[in-house]
Amino acid sequence: MKESVDRLPALVTGGIGRKIVALDAVDSTNTFAMELAAREGEHGTVVIAENQTKGRGRMGRGWISQPGLDITMSVILKPKITVSDVTLLTVLASVACCRAVRETTGLPVTLKWPNDLMVEGKKLGGILTEIRAAAGTVTVVVIGIGINLNSLGDELPPEVRKRATSVKAETGKIHARAPVIAAICDGLDFWYEILMRGENGRVLDAWRNLSSMLGSSVTVLSGGEVLRGVAKDIDDRGMLILELPTGGIKVLSSGEVTGVGRE
Repeated sequence: MKESVDRLPALVTGGIGRKIVALDAVDSTNTFAMELAAREGEHGTVVIAENQTKGRGRMGRGWISQPGLDITMSVILKPKITVSDVTLLTVLASVACCRAVRETTGLPVTLKWPNDLMVEGKKLGGILTEIRAAAGTVTVVVIGIGINLNSLGDELPPEVRKRATSVKAETGKIHARAPVIAAICDGLDFWYEILMRGENGRVLDAWRNLSSMLGSSVTVLSGGEVLRGVAKDIDDRGMLILELPTGGIKVLSSGEVTGVGRE
């Protein structure tokens, strides 16, 4: 990790990633980053851990990463947005991560709503966005990013191996972490500035262009309800527009998409 952190300031070109907090071990980079932000954590600070013992994914799931091999990081942002616009930050983070991995590794990564990086139907990485807000206004955002880079997945339970992969498993090559992390930071900086200028459409279009599921028949678990239909689009806030078999439309703010297949 020291090698990666030492190189980062020279590799990043924007404000995000100029300040790095490197940890040998932590329960959760998101938890640490949120606590740091409450004290003195600056906008754009990146927390990176060599080993994460209690990583979290969406919907209360754990996130398993291999020490010294994968990317486990969280980014502190302090945007002036309302709670209703937070989903757009997950959208832009997804775009930044997807493009960064593509550019640095050559792997044709795609996106699955709301926060998954995918390769040939298997999950390569994920994003967990958490916020602190007051009176409907966001004060702090922490974007957690986990990417399976150099692990092979042999250590994972069989049920996880069936649906997860890594860059090394797909390419057969080991990839240095620093260039990938720097590309993620630069991508976050680029798309964050675009969003803060109010150019939401550019961010949303970038996500659409990288999506592996729009136009597909999907099953979505949302709020304890199982919904089936066609993933038609995302709306101007990043919500999923699902066309039901009846022809009706359901707009979802969160959920777990499974069973993706072309019409």
